[in-house]
Amino acid sequence: MVAQAGVNGKVLLSLRLNLNIKQLFMEALKKYGLDVAAIVLFVLISFAYFVPASLEGRILFQHDASAGKGLGHEQTEYYERTGERTRWTNSVFGGMPTYQTAPSYKSTDTLSKVMNAYHLWLPENVWYVFAYLLGFYILLRAFDFRKELAVLGSVIWAFSSYFFIIIAAGHIWKVMALAYLPPMIAGIVLSYRGKYLWGFILTALFTAFEVKANHVQMTYYYLFIIFFMVIAFLVQAVKDKQLARFGKATAVCIAAAAIGICINLSNLYHTWEYSQESMRGKSELVKPNSANQTNSGLERDYITQWSYGIGETWTLLIPNVKGGASVPLSMNETAMKKADPQFMEIYQQIGQYWGEQPGTSGPVYVGAFVMMLFILGLFIVKGPMKWALLAATILSVMLSWGKNFMPLTNFFIDYVPMYAKFRTVASIAIKICICQLWPHGWVLLVVCTDANSVLLRLYFHCRDGSYEEYPFRVSRCAADKSSCHAASYLHN
Repeated sequence: MVAQAGVNGKVLLSLRLNLNIKQLFMEALKKYGLDVAAIVLFVLISFAYFVPASLEGRILFQHDASAGKGLGHEQTEYYERTGERTRWTNSVFGGMPTYQTAPSYKSTDTLSKVMNAYHLWLPENVWYVFAYLLGFYILLRAFDFRKELAVLGSVIWAFSSYFFIIIAAGHIWKVMALAYLPPMIAGIVLSYRGKYLWGFILTALFTAFEVKANHVQMTYYYLFIIFFMVIAFLVQAVKDKQLARFGKATAVCIAAAAIGICINLSNLYHTWEYSQESMRGKSELVKPNSANQTNSGLERDYITQWSYGIGETWTLLIPNVKGGASVPLSMNETAMKKADPQFMEIYQQIGQYWGEQPGTSGPVYVGAFVMMLFILGLFIVKGPMKWALLAATILSVMLSWGKNFMPLTNFFIDYVPMYAKFRTVASIAIKICICQLWPHGWVLLVVCTDANSVLLRLYFHCRDGSYEEYPFRVSRCAADKSSCHAASYLHN
C-alpha cells in the first residue's frame, strides 16, 4: 500500500508538473506569440524580396564589396598561409595598415558569433533586410506600439529606398550601422521609461553591435538624435519631478554604452591612432587657400562634395523630382516611350539625374504615406519628444544641404567636435525621426453621408484612457450615392 501510494504521488506530481509547464507555455505563447510570428514574417519577407536569387545561390554584384575583396586579397592569402592576421598591406596605395580595410580582432570573435545568431544565420543580403525589419520593430515596441502596428512600421521603415541603394552599392558597414541603431535607441528609451534591466541589456548589446559595424560616421550622426531625445526625457522629468529617475536612467545608459564600447576598444583605438596620420588628422602644411582647411579634419570642399540640394529635399516625398539615379536617360522606360528613336545615341549620353550632387545611385525617398503620418503626428502627438524629434529632423535635413547652406555647415565644422572628420554630408538626411513621429495611437472613423462629402473624425487614444476628437470634412466622396458607413481602426 505504501509503495502504491508512492507511485500515485509520483504520477500526481508528474501531472502537476506537466500542467504547470503547459500553463507556462500557453502564457508565454499568449505574451510573445505575436512577436515570434513577427520575426517569422520578417524572415519570409526578407527571403521573398531576393527570390529567386536567394534560392539559387546567386551573388549580388556590389561595387564597393567587389573592390574590397580585391584590396584584401593579399591579407586573405597571408591568413590562409600562416593562420595569423596581418596588420599591413602592400596592395593599397604605397602600403598602409589594415585597421580599416580588415578590422578583425580576436577580442570580438565572440561578439561576431552573437551577431550571427541575431541575424538567425540567414544568407548574405537576406539578413540585411531582416536586420532592418527586426531592429525597427524592437524600437517601436519600446515605444509601446501595438505589435501589429509595429510590424507595419518596420516594413515601411525597412523598405525606404536608401537602404536598398546602399546594399546594391556594397556599403555593408553602413547597412549594419543603420540596422543596429534603432534597437540601440530602443534600449535608451526603455531605460528612461523605468525598465532599467532591459534598457541596459539592449543598450549594451546593440552599442557593441553598432561599434563593431565600424561605420563611425553613421553612429556619430545618430548621436544627434539621441542627444535631442535625452533632452526631451529631461524636460519630461522636470515636469513630472522625476529627476532622480532620470539620473538613474542616464547612469544605466552610460554604463551600458561603456560596456559596448569597451568590447570594441581594440578597433576604436587603432582607428583613432591611424586617423591622426591620415587626411582626417591635423595638417602640418598651410595651403594657399587656407580658408578651405579645417583645424583638424578634412577640407571643407571634400566634406561637402556630396551635399543634398535644397530643392532636392523634395525627394523625401517625390522620388524622381531631380531625375532619379545617375544613369543614362535611355534607361528610363517611361521617357523612352515618347522618345524619338533617331536620337537614341544622344539619350545614352544624357544622364537623367540633374541634381546638385556629383552623382547618385538613387534618391532618399521616404514615401508620401509616411510624410502624411509625420505631418499628422505633429498635430496629434503631445509632449517634449515630439519637439525633440522634429528639431532633430530639421537639423539633419539642413546639415545634409552641406555646401548649399554653408553658414550652418561651417559652424558645425569649426565648433562641433569630430564633425570635420566625415565626408558626404548628404547621408545625414536621417529618416528615423520622421518614422518615430507617427501618432502613437489613433482611430480613424469615416462616415459617408452622401456622394459629395465625407466627414472624418480622428480620435487620438491617450495613455490615460481618454480620447481627443478632431473632426474635419473632405469633399468628393468616392462612395456610392446612397448613404454608407465605414470604419477603419488603427490602435496603438
